[in-house]
Amino acid sequence: MVSYFARDALLPSGWARDVRIGVENGNIEEVTPNSNGGELLAGPVLPGMANLHSHAFQRAMAGLAEVRNSADDDFWSWRELMYQFVERLTPGRAQAVATYLYIEMLRHGYTAVGEFHYVHDGSPEMLLRHAEAARQAGIAITLLPSLYRWSNFGKQPLQARQRRFESDPAFVLKLSEGIRTSPEVLAGVSPHSLRAADPASLTELVAGTKGPIHIHAAEQAKEVDECRAALGKRPVEWLLDNFRLDARWCVIHATHMTPDETKALAMSGATAGLCPTTEANLGDGLFPLMAYRAEGGRYGIGGDSHVSRDPAEELRLLEYGQRLAARRRNVAASGKTPAVGTTLWLEAAAGARALGRAMGALAPGLRADLVVLDGGHPDLAGRSGDAIANTLVFSGSTGLVRDVMVAGDWKVRDRRHMLEEQAVAAYKRALAELVS
Repeated sequence: MVSYFARDALLPSGWARDVRIGVENGNIEEVTPNSNGGELLAGPVLPGMANLHSHAFQRAMAGLAEVRNSADDDFWSWRELMYQFVERLTPGRAQAVATYLYIEMLRHGYTAVGEFHYVHDGSPEMLLRHAEAARQAGIAITLLPSLYRWSNFGKQPLQARQRRFESDPAFVLKLSEGIRTSPEVLAGVSPHSLRAADPASLTELVAGTKGPIHIHAAEQAKEVDECRAALGKRPVEWLLDNFRLDARWCVIHATHMTPDETKALAMSGATAGLCPTTEANLGDGLFPLMAYRAEGGRYGIGGDSHVSRDPAEELRLLEYGQRLAARRRNVAASGKTPAVGTTLWLEAAAGARALGRAMGALAPGLRADLVVLDGGHPDLAGRSGDAIANTLVFSGSTGLVRDVMVAGDWKVRDRRHMLEEQAVAAYKRALAELVS
């Protein structure tokens, strides 16, 4: 067992002082506050964060869709640009983008990612390229091949530009079952949405898998209206009425819910996968976080389109959206602590269960994922306990994360990843080819 020593550490019960953390075989074996001994960490330590929702290729689009093309520019017009972009995506380019993205995630404190993958081209190659990108970067990945059968409700045929996404339950299950799983690579499925997966196909897919199940639902008001017209219910309402949602399920976005849906989803045991920076970028709307948390709802965060790769920024925007809606401050505090930064990091990190992973807290028996902040950073001077997480989330600083460990191995040291230069060069080449 290797022991590490932190002056400040964020434990499930809150911040603790002088904490010894014992790591063996990639897991945490011991967490002892008010102790001593072990390798001194460079600053405060927090549990690694899971990125629940990733479309890796969209990282290369960041900044390219911020020009108004019509008076009603919205998610649906953005999607048209995405279709044009994906036409130039090759396996090699996808891997280069994903490798660079996963390194960026690590450098900001993500230690696992759920890759919601729908660009299939009728083969497993694209999916496996993401597994290889994660291996090179050193981030744990849960691969979620997507069921994308229809272009809209009512079994409307796929459009020509959606043919690369085409899949049926048998194809998706074969992809998922064919993944060589390991502690670093897990597999599940992701029915894309109720508009892309008809009820019978969704039932077949869910019955055939034992892994995590992720699905987009109620991201857009238009989607909700079309779902009611086609299926007689709102998306989250329909899912709750037709499936036993439990800890395997992650409902991505769930932005537009009634109070009854919000309560029922919270009580179901499923996880809400929130993507605040993407939801803001696309003008989706605000998730009803306070009502959901009041009912004990579980949630996590995701980068989605990757206009941000920083979990602190996702959490900051999540809280700020609630403040704007409620017109008051410090909304997402908890009974455990009035500190919003501490609360958000602990609750969101626990969302890692939606990836099928025992991680998300500094506790014995969980994976040894450590995010070490720079104790010498000016913004952390003289701060301890809750002030540390509040500074990480709300100070606006981008260089607070110094070292990152995944499953007992250091992947980022002094803000550097050993493959960073190589990954940057490959990303630049891929980007030049994608946008030229």
